[in-house]
Amino acid sequence: MSRRLASVCIWVLVWCASAPLTACGGRKEAKVNVPPPPAISANESEEATDSHESTPASRDEELHEAPAGHGRPLFVETGWASWYGAPYNHRRSSNGEVYNMHAMTAAHRTLPLGSTVRVTNLKTGHSAVVQITDRGPFVSGRILDLSQAAAKKVDVWGAGVAMVRLEVLRAPAPLNSGGRWAVQIGAFEKEHAADKLRDHLSHRYQTAKVQCFGSPVGDWWVRVRVQDDDRKRAEEVARNTHTSEGDIFLVRLD
Repeated sequence: MSRRLASVCIWVLVWCASAPLTACGGRKEAKVNVPPPPAISANESEEATDSHESTPASRDEELHEAPAGHGRPLFVETGWASWYGAPYNHRRSSNGEVYNMHAMTAAHRTLPLGSTVRVTNLKTGHSAVVQITDRGPFVSGRILDLSQAAAKKVDVWGAGVAMVRLEVLRAPAPLNSGGRWAVQIGAFEKEHAADKLRDHLSHRYQTAKVQCFGSPVGDWWVRVRVQDDDRKRAEEVARNTHTSEGDIFLVRLD
C-alpha cells in the first residue's frame, strides 16, 4: 500500500491513484468493507527477501526498448505480486486514466508509467504482458499489483499473492536517471495517526506543506513531494523519516 533535511523544501502531492480522496480534517469518505489481497505469511516474507533480485539497465539499454528476438530485457526483478480490483475499479489511476480491472495493466512503485512488462508466475510458468499505469503496491515485500484480468492470466487471482519474474520490455523514459520522485507513508488505520505525522513533519521542516489523505478502502496516507521532484532528495526524506505505524515507500510520479 516509512533526521535532518533542513535544506529541502517539501510539499505534498495527493495520491492520484486513489482520487477522489479525502483530506485529513475534512469530510471522511465512507469505509468500504472490501478485503485487500491476502497478507504475506512469515515464510513468504523470508522467501521474498531471499529470492528478490533486480538487474538495472545498462547505459546502452537506455533506448528504452528491449532488442528484438531473444535480447535481454531492460530490467529484471523477482518478487511477490498481488492484485487489486474493487473498490479501485473506475477510479483515476496514476497515469491519469480511469482504472479498469478487466484490462491488462499493473501498478509498480518506480517503473516509468507506460512501461510494458512481461510477468511470469515462477510456480506455474504462466505469463502475461501488461502496461504499468498505476503506483503500488504499498505493502512491504511486494513488487507488483496486477489488475484482476492480469492476475487471472498469471495465476495470482486465486492465490492472492505469487512469486513472479518481471521483465521490462519497453519504457517511455530512462529507468536509472531523471524522473519525478516522492515519498509515500502509510497505511494508517486511523486518521489521527496520519494527521499526527503530518503535524510532526510540518514542524520539523518549517517550509513544508504536508497533507494526509484517505484511500478508497478507508485507510490513511501521507505523501511528501520534494523540491524539484529530485530522486536523491526523496531518498533522503525516506531514510530520515520514521513512524511507529505504517511503512515508507519511494515512489516515482511519472
